Amino acid sequence: MSESDRPILRMAAPEAGETQLTPAWREFIRFCKDLRHGEIERLSIQDGVPVLAELTKKKVKFSGRS
Repeated sequence: MSESDRPILRMAAPEAGETQLTPAWREFIRFCKDLRHGEIERLSIQDGVPVLAELTKKKVKFSGRS
């Protein structure tokens, strides 16, 4: 699936009784978006909030062209 074919996810405003994302979740989502391709290992979550990713790797694809 190419980048342009991917659906755009939009977050709706929270309804009554729902909570918004914490700053930590927003930062984690932003990190994942910026990473684009890669792996996150050993993600630590405390009280339902991401705290630390001990090791991150970035993958780079090299497409072979003839």
